[in-house]
Amino acid sequence: MVKWRSASIAVTAAALAFATAACGGKEAPAQDKVAPAGANGKQVASVPTGPAGELSVWESNELGDVLTDSAGFTLYRFDKDTAKPPTSRCAGDCAKTWPVVPAAGASASAKVGKSALGSVTRADGTKQLTVGGWPVYRYVGDTKPKQANGQGSGGVWFAAAADGSKAAKGKKAGAEAGKKLPGLSVRKDPALGKILVDKRGFTVYRFTKDSAWPMKSACTGACLDKWPVVQPVDKNDAPGVIKKNFLVMKRPDGIKQQTVNCWPVYTFKGDKQPGDTNGQGVGGTWYAVSPEGKLVKVT
Repeated sequence: MVKWRSASIAVTAAALAFATAACGGKEAPAQDKVAPAGANGKQVASVPTGPAGELSVWESNELGDVLTDSAGFTLYRFDKDTAKPPTSRCAGDCAKTWPVVPAAGASASAKVGKSALGSVTRADGTKQLTVGGWPVYRYVGDTKPKQANGQGSGGVWFAAAADGSKAAKGKKAGAEAGKKLPGLSVRKDPALGKILVDKRGFTVYRFTKDSAWPMKSACTGACLDKWPVVQPVDKNDAPGVIKKNFLVMKRPDGIKQQTVNCWPVYTFKGDKQPGDTNGQGVGGTWYAVSPEGKLVKVT
């Protein structure tokens, strides 16, 4: 029993030593004492779930005319649904995040043609509103009117236009909408130079309170609501990204997170569409990531 326990301890120590050596380097972990982003985030009212009322649009500088309910909340469409025939494939937990818009009580304003409205009967027998044949939803991440925090989520959720088509036709979003990207890739930003983006084209960030030696994330709890982790990416699905120490880290909360050169990487909820870099320099602790896994501190 003693020999077995000693051997187990030796193996564990060897594994830790290997991980530390693999993630070694000249860049030292940051020691600043700024609190993790998101720790002081405001709690606000949740998105409506009842009838849509009179549909309208709001003019987004980035997305153009965006379809809304009568309260001004953005309505979304799901790429896994179909319009011909109208079919909804969002149910269960999906529908908790993306509440369906009931067909009852919906009407069209002058900006939304009445002929575009319709309905689809869901598997549970309820009727869901369709626009241009597409089932429409709200998003729990939108906490007030004229927000589109769900835009581009998972590469399959998009704000709807008045005719049910995708509203992602703005200057930056139009170039990226519908474009299939690798799990991680390199984009040349006009201000920051070469930075990493995820499969949706959204900017990837590092947190200076994290460490690579050992791999450890200081972003937990409410922080993750603002800075979601980058999910594991196949090494062959990351062209132009450094492959040394391209590892997956298992966090204490059980979530698996991609690292680049051993540094945990994230995206930012404040980025509403591909090309945004709204997380750059937030709190003096969050920065875009170079293809080599380094912080990009150019402003």
